[in-house]
Amino acid sequence: MNKIPVVAVVGPTASGKSDLAVEICLSFNGEAVSADSMQIYKGLDISTAKPTEDEKKGVPHHMMDFLDNTQSFSVADYQQMAGECIEDISSRGKLPVIVGGTGLYIDTLLNNVRLTEDSFDEELRAKLIKRVEYEGIEALLKELHEIDPEYAVKMHPNNVKRIVRALEVWYSSGVTMTEQIKNSHAESPYDVLYIGLDAKEREYLYNRINLRVDIMLENGLEVEARDYLSQPNTATSSQAIGCKELKPYFDGELTLTEAAENLKQATRRYAKRQLTWFRRNKEIKWLFIDTFPTKNEMYEKAFSIVEEWERRRRDA
Repeated sequence: MNKIPVVAVVGPTASGKSDLAVEICLSFNGEAVSADSMQIYKGLDISTAKPTEDEKKGVPHHMMDFLDNTQSFSVADYQQMAGECIEDISSRGKLPVIVGGTGLYIDTLLNNVRLTEDSFDEELRAKLIKRVEYEGIEALLKELHEIDPEYAVKMHPNNVKRIVRALEVWYSSGVTMTEQIKNSHAESPYDVLYIGLDAKEREYLYNRINLRVDIMLENGLEVEARDYLSQPNTATSSQAIGCKELKPYFDGELTLTEAAENLKQATRRYAKRQLTWFRRNKEIKWLFIDTFPTKNEMYEKAFSIVEEWERRRRDA
């Protein structure tokens, strides 16, 4: 058992991942490593639900709040930086606890997916980007569904870069992105315990999402979004849920109530996509947040899962 032990707390937005990760860190001498593609950006505190200092309870949090919104950041960048964080945390005798809802980050990191630019074709990429401008990303996503439906179903129209990249890989190599990913796995250096949070009743989760949006607005989301959208942003950072849905309100096209409802709907849809992604992972041990009378009882169940996993590692 020479692999680095890692606990990964995954699941949809508003399910309570951050709180559970902090409690696991406190009980098992851990440090948190964020796996959220938007929490990396500075200035997006409210919209990305970054834990406050009080909510962190003194637990160190890595891979969070370090990137300017004008800087680009790739999956490969995350894999390298988060991997270095894990090695550092483990070298100090502590338990790395990955926490977040960006499935691509988590899978690429913990499954040790080898990312390659071998099929890079600058001219082809430029043509595909030009098509996005004239035809719209929906047309390219439809095309990807015909070529590589398994990969396309994971894509959201906001993921322009990944949709273009998948088409570029296909047209330059004749290999689908799904095939490339399957062929790119090296042995993982991690022994991972996955704990997932979900709700038995979908409305329970959706009500939590709606309440979170209301609280975000009370805490100053409108000011944060207005300020953020007034600055230069990368294509990725400008798509942060919580900012772009308020833009029609800032432009006078919608009332704040209407924009807030759109934000709630977008967040619910995002949660659904997250669950679709994570349910493919059969190693996840799911805890259903609406089946526990109290948070503490859910935490105790999670602790028992971690303890059993640690016993298995010691006995191996």
